[in-house]
Amino acid sequence: MTHRAVHFPAVLVFLSMAICGFAQSLPDVATVKELPSNTPPTPKYQRLSPISIRPQSNVVHNAASSTISEGTFGVQFSRANVITVPNYEVSFISRGKTWHLTMVGATPESGVSTSIPAHIVAVSLKLQNADMVTFTTVSVAPFATPTLNSPNFQVSNYSSGAAIQFGDAIQRAEFFHKMKAGWHTNLRPATIVHSLTITVPRFTTVNVNGFNTQVQTYFTSKASDGRTAVFLLDQFFNQEIFNVVANEINAGRYTTNALNVALLPNTFLFSLDSFGGVGSCCVLGFHTFFTDTGAPKESRWLFAFASWISPGVFSGFQDVTALSHEISEALNDPFVDNLVPAWQFPNETGTCQDNLETGDPVEVLSNPMFPVHVSGTTYHPQTEALLQWFEQKSTSTAINNAFSYPNTKTLTRGATAYGPLSCP
Repeated sequence: MTHRAVHFPAVLVFLSMAICGFAQSLPDVATVKELPSNTPPTPKYQRLSPISIRPQSNVVHNAASSTISEGTFGVQFSRANVITVPNYEVSFISRGKTWHLTMVGATPESGVSTSIPAHIVAVSLKLQNADMVTFTTVSVAPFATPTLNSPNFQVSNYSSGAAIQFGDAIQRAEFFHKMKAGWHTNLRPATIVHSLTITVPRFTTVNVNGFNTQVQTYFTSKASDGRTAVFLLDQFFNQEIFNVVANEINAGRYTTNALNVALLPNTFLFSLDSFGGVGSCCVLGFHTFFTDTGAPKESRWLFAFASWISPGVFSGFQDVTALSHEISEALNDPFVDNLVPAWQFPNETGTCQDNLETGDPVEVLSNPMFPVHVSGTTYHPQTEALLQWFEQKSTSTAINNAFSYPNTKTLTRGATAYGPLSCP
């Protein structure tokens, strides 16, 4: 089969640059207990526009170091004639304006059950050691089966429905009083479609203030279960994951009708500061779509990166917390352009966001996890903010008048308005 060149939106690029445009998925962030170097545990909230990136032929990787070059940027706004997952539109009125949103699946009023395949690529890391000769492999294999057995893909019982998946439970809670019997949005089948390994050089060359500077690509620490946690330079990861996704699309393993996932083992991204030192940390995941804008129709591949999280690395984040966060956000905001009235983060003043990212309002709280038991194992997906929280109203039309779910006590009222309808 002949494939056209694939253009990629740069939600993956976390560089120190000002990017204007409509709201983008916020990376899943947390406070790590043991940070690489002397990095302050400062959560970061980044807003990036969907940006098309073409892989660059002048990117150089070798055993001793890696050179990163930026891609070519071009904003994608096309909505008509799109080949992608089933989706529908909903709207609400808030602060004198009608807000239109796109979600995955079929309309709640239809009573239709939609199944979206989940195509998971399991990505291990081969780390170049300090001797610059030997390598240590951090394998994702121990986490592949537990991930498939998690509430994201297996069923459990919730107040919004019996024997359903976690993401479906969130969607049903939002539209509990509007949906007809039989309405579901499932991720089936969920399969590991490919396993691969990324070789990580000890050092990477990046441009810092106009100068090529060699920086350490990764740091490691130990989780309480003895597993290795890897803190990986975001710029290196971004380039590598572009290559992974392009290859998976060209091989037909990532498809337009699926949620395509890259699962990594305890892999958390850090940024550089303006001097080339270790800056903020740690990004646990993100979601976006990849796009081929070829005529006559555009193709979109929904994509999520998430890491398995061993106990003891972070406070309030464990096993599939990040994956559940990204799945819920992908279902609620598949094309990362669902704008809502600007809101402030709970318990924070002046921090602004104006998109429908259901995990972000909760991830800043002390314990965002919600334990779910599946086949004798306890998992820790994340409680999500419901659509009604973003409406900024005093009452909720969701299940049990809730603003968050499954823990309905996490958010007890609608979001606090930021002031202007959109963020600066």
